[in-house]
Amino acid sequence: MSAVASHIKARAAALRPADKLVVWTVLALAALGVVAVYSAIAFLAETKSGGDTERFLLRHVTRTGLALAAAGAFSMLDYRRLAAVSKWLLAGSLMLLMAVQLSGVVLGGAQRWLEVGGFSFQPSDFAKVALVLHVAVLLAKKQAYIEEFERGFVPLMIWTVPTLALIGIEDLSTAAILAAAVGVMLFVGRVRLLHLGAVGLVGLVAASLFLMTSPQRAARVEAYLGVKIFDHTEEADVFSSQAEGYQAQQARIAFAMGGLTGVGPGKSVQRDFLPAPYNDFIFAIVAEEYGLVGATLLLCAFVVLLFRGFLRIARQAPDPLGLFLAVGLTATLVLYGFVNAGVASGLLPVTGLPMPFVSYGGTSLLATGVMAGLLLNISRHAEPAR
Repeated sequence: MSAVASHIKARAAALRPADKLVVWTVLALAALGVVAVYSAIAFLAETKSGGDTERFLLRHVTRTGLALAAAGAFSMLDYRRLAAVSKWLLAGSLMLLMAVQLSGVVLGGAQRWLEVGGFSFQPSDFAKVALVLHVAVLLAKKQAYIEEFERGFVPLMIWTVPTLALIGIEDLSTAAILAAAVGVMLFVGRVRLLHLGAVGLVGLVAASLFLMTSPQRAARVEAYLGVKIFDHTEEADVFSSQAEGYQAQQARIAFAMGGLTGVGPGKSVQRDFLPAPYNDFIFAIVAEEYGLVGATLLLCAFVVLLFRGFLRIARQAPDPLGLFLAVGLTATLVLYGFVNAGVASGLLPVTGLPMPFVSYGGTSLLATGVMAGLLLNISRHAEPAR
């Protein structure tokens, strides 16, 4: 062990320092996540383990520690070495996504998990990292003819479309976030706007088909709009305060109770009424306990990630691969944070997306740590802006 530790220490000493502002932002988000989850987990602990909140807190702290360890490890692993095997990583992720459709575990009414040796995980969490990585590799390789349809655009879609389709079958919100992040990468990578517009149109059609084949998803959209659109949904599910609109209503109550400065740490009332307050609606708990001030500061942390990722790390990346990868990683992390906050505040329809480093999670936390680590690794190779 001492030899391994010495090697890691020597490796870290030989590298340039990572972006300190991103490091501190990630640590701050993780620390807030531990505090917020400990408060929000009370109802889950009461129903699952007789009120033993420490058990779930320990589990979350352990997972957060693993995510931060992954961030540290990948910040020292040269992103160009990982890019060399990006095709195989994405191919493996696609196989896992197909396995979910054949023998996945159903939890919370959705078939998104695989179980191996008593351990369950979501392959979509690994697929999103692999897709962003491989799209960055393809964009860097094809810059000379990126505007050509057959040589530049089609190879990108061959990998992107199946990945998004397999994820979207059971998790449309994750597929939409990933599609938006990849769209930003393609725009920065000089893909023609005509091609991007065509893909966007196809994506809207596909999303409509997913809604038409899923009454639950359709009812959520209708509850958000306050209008019944689809024939395959029930009015009771759409307009009842105890159906699809229940979560959004309880979240708004949390915001109202929090006011400007909040009710105080650990004093949330809505955690007993909100479904999954420790995950999908963690932002509502933060707003209730720390008020508008605390919620704004939390969003500012993601704004910091946005500006540092785009305007510093991506702009000073040493090569096109680092540029595109930094853009994709930053877009994914920030979109997850903003969409989670938008859902909790009622600005967006209810979805099941976690807030990076803040929400309670397993593989989602680990994947977030990997993405943050890769972003930090690119920052270690930064060159002065030209």
